[in-house]
Amino acid sequence: MQTIEWQDFERVELRVGTLRSARLNEKAVKPAYVLEVDLGELGIKTSSAQLTAHYSAEQLIGRQVLCVCNFAPKRIAGIRSEVLVTGVYDEGGKVVLASFEHPLANGARLA
Repeated sequence: MQTIEWQDFERVELRVGTLRSARLNEKAVKPAYVLEVDLGELGIKTSSAQLTAHYSAEQLIGRQVLCVCNFAPKRIAGIRSEVLVTGVYDEGGKVVLASFEHPLANGARLA
């Protein structure tokens, strides 16, 4: 594992967001959702995420997630993805969302 300096970590904007909507991305080669994420003062941002193995669109609504907010927007399967919703691959290679045990303010930064 490569080590980084604390200043490198501080440059990554990891923030809490609440999923406001989720719909299948019909253009995605691998099944994925188009998500709208409420990031408080940063506004509503769009993301595309391969979460269909563990989550229905309905299960995602209202869930708070951890997002990387300072990547440049990227075009993914016809969607302008503005944030990266974080998760971890399980033993089957399917994404499990990084989430929170208690409600937090949208846009709160990881400390």
